[in-house]
Amino acid sequence: MSVQAGSESEAQALPQRSLATSAARNLATTTKSVPQMQEITSRWLLKMLPWVSVQGGTYRVNRRLSYAVGDGRVTFIKTGDRVQVIPAELGELPLLRTYDDEAVLTEIADRCRQVDFAAGQELTSFGSPSDQVFLIAHGRIEQVGPGHYGEDTVLRTVADGAYFGEDSLVDDESIWEFTARAVTPGTALVLTRQDFRLLTDRVDSLRAHIGEMRALPDQRTNQHGEAEIDLSAGHSGEPVLPGTFVDYDARPREYELSIAQTVLRVHTRVADLYNQPMNQTEQQLRLTVEALRERQEHEMINNREFGLLHNADYEQRIQPHDGAPTPDDLDALLAMRRGSKFFLAHPQAIAAMGREWNKRGIYPTPVEVGGHHIPAWRGVPIFPCNKIPITDARTTSILCMRTGEDEQGVIGLHQPGLPDELEPSLSVRFMGINEQALISYLVTAYFSTAVLVPDALGVLENVQIGRLN
Repeated sequence: MSVQAGSESEAQALPQRSLATSAARNLATTTKSVPQMQEITSRWLLKMLPWVSVQGGTYRVNRRLSYAVGDGRVTFIKTGDRVQVIPAELGELPLLRTYDDEAVLTEIADRCRQVDFAAGQELTSFGSPSDQVFLIAHGRIEQVGPGHYGEDTVLRTVADGAYFGEDSLVDDESIWEFTARAVTPGTALVLTRQDFRLLTDRVDSLRAHIGEMRALPDQRTNQHGEAEIDLSAGHSGEPVLPGTFVDYDARPREYELSIAQTVLRVHTRVADLYNQPMNQTEQQLRLTVEALRERQEHEMINNREFGLLHNADYEQRIQPHDGAPTPDDLDALLAMRRGSKFFLAHPQAIAAMGREWNKRGIYPTPVEVGGHHIPAWRGVPIFPCNKIPITDARTTSILCMRTGEDEQGVIGLHQPGLPDELEPSLSVRFMGINEQALISYLVTAYFSTAVLVPDALGVLENVQIGRLN
């Protein structure tokens, strides 16, 4: 060992006899990669949505006339352990839809009593008189009713922002048609018929509004709330056939194209002198476009005006039966619409699905999409999308949609043919060179999404992804 150590010290003392690699690199041409970017994802939503060209920047969705009311969620504020409903949010109840007297709504909100419940607690009992409405601030509740053969059946699962029992505020003969059983601990606000009636007896405008809203169900509608089309079938002889027409919504929704923009700046010195072996401007532009497309997909999911999470109809939102995303929950999501094209879920939600499948010994067959093997359920691919948010409570949402104009589904909106277009509906415009010798390019993308009919898009909400058992 001592001899080896002496040899090493002697070698270090000898003068350098050949060119070092550090110096040799000055005369060598290195092999380089193009600039890399961690933010780039698969962006399956942009790839899978059918894109419809929009002229004039606006897309109008014409539908049959519908009388549906009260199809939103109720929002609350929490101060310490006290929960209050925002007065204006009471307008989500069918009876109070469009009622805008803030003073009266505030008084109704003040009369709501807070009720904290534990897991397993029954809030209502099937067949008992109903005289109050429940507004769920937090927690998950199952509505259990008798099945065809007398067994208990879960009719519906509701959670944060939902409500039930609203008919009992005006109907003295109403009874509970289900047993409301808490699955998790939570908090609800309760408004009784007695308190509500004291207000309606005293406030003329509220009493008149309730009368108008109660008249709405008398309109002849189908199961989707659309104005009925009179038809005759199965008749014989020569009866007088009904006359009919299809009434349209007089105020259809219009989707305006949204915008994502940035200004790319490149110094002329960089553009002139450092363009080999890669064009600096092209690489700067490539990464800018990637970032812009990532933001586009984020907006298409989360934007409050046109984002899919905020535009799913209330009746198309369901809750998981057991918190974690089970095969039963995915089946329920599929059963709500015809021709589902794909699921969209956060990668961590997909991992949670895999755990549930493994626990049950289920191994679904993946499907091939564009050369990629994608996990699937019932043959419907499940695409990852990290733009779907995860809350601090480790919950997220799973989307399921039917797509295409011909299928009355979800579509993407854009406007190809823009001046200086680099990609469809994405343009790069030269803005000039300023006094600091900076070249500026305006990079713009126009886009939006539209849900043609409510059942085209469904959402499984409050999916727990952090459960270990």
